[in-house]
Amino acid sequence: MTTAPAQDPELLAAARAGDERAFQRLVEPHRGELHAHCYRMLGSTHDAEDALQETLLRAWRGLPRFEGRSSLRSWLYRIATNTSLNTVEKRPKRVLPVDYGPSSDPHGGPGEPLVESVWIEPYPDERIALEDGLAGPEARYEQREAIELAFIAALQHLAPNQRAVLILRDVLGFSAQETADTLDTTTASANSALQRARETVDKRLPDQSQQETLQELGDDETRELVDTYVDAWLRDDVDTVVRMLSDDVTFAMPPLRTWFDGSEVRPFLERYPMSGAWKWKTVLSHANGQPAIAFYTWDEDAGTHLPFALNVLTLRGDRISDVCAFIVRSIEDPDADYERFPDQPADERRLEGVFRAFGLPEQLD
Repeated sequence: MTTAPAQDPELLAAARAGDERAFQRLVEPHRGELHAHCYRMLGSTHDAEDALQETLLRAWRGLPRFEGRSSLRSWLYRIATNTSLNTVEKRPKRVLPVDYGPSSDPHGGPGEPLVESVWIEPYPDERIALEDGLAGPEARYEQREAIELAFIAALQHLAPNQRAVLILRDVLGFSAQETADTLDTTTASANSALQRARETVDKRLPDQSQQETLQELGDDETRELVDTYVDAWLRDDVDTVVRMLSDDVTFAMPPLRTWFDGSEVRPFLERYPMSGAWKWKTVLSHANGQPAIAFYTWDEDAGTHLPFALNVLTLRGDRISDVCAFIVRSIEDPDADYERFPDQPADERRLEGVFRAFGLPEQLD
């Protein structure tokens, strides 16, 4: 269970008196969990980073008015929650391609990137050092369960106030009164929003979380599964890859709106990424508490392998039920990348930053 460090009165007094170093020491233990909170609210690591910086700036400016009637942690969460709610009002909700529109014909090609900032982004849980277990005794979801792709996608379908209430209550373990105080509402209103939020999220979540699935498989079997999948990709062995997929598998590729499911996946793999036109290299990683694979493809001009996509795998038993490939290079033209498309919005142009955010190499010689 995550526990907040004891509040240091001398450090707090120094920070309130204008000592910036004291302030940094005061908030640093909370930085990782606040970043994860903003990500859950916003579905975007970039937006979460912006919201975190705005939260800390507001906290620094407002610290002289902090009277200590609540814990510093609760006070910071109040600022982070309201900062995130302000961000939500200014942009469309984040989704995955499977929630954006119907699946596509694999013979029609992968399509073009969507010129809107609507996609959920992967979360580098290992770099943020998100802890295991429950954040509090009242929480319903473990910390890593609450950043899984399915959970983040389900949250984005909630009204902003419902999203905030569910995260505060069921992820962070806040009481009904603390939640109401954070959102400047009544406990009755917060409880009503929580009930509606739980109904919506429960309908969208799978029967078993990824953390439960990974625990049942164990580290060795999970690694063997991922290694077999990677080896098949490197050999363009479509038969082996397809055997590892569930019958109802989905294969999505944000920022493309195009996605494929079930029997549509094989012809897509054969015509495009596993056709032999790409020379792959991979690096294993983790994202959203799930296995992930960073794919690099050979670039003739650069004379090296450059980032192509971060594939986040969702498992069901010993099968892969979903592949979400956050791609940064054109899937139709291996020599083109999205950062060279001047008409693409900032979200797509900065997707290559996904590799930097995960601490992954920017090229593989």
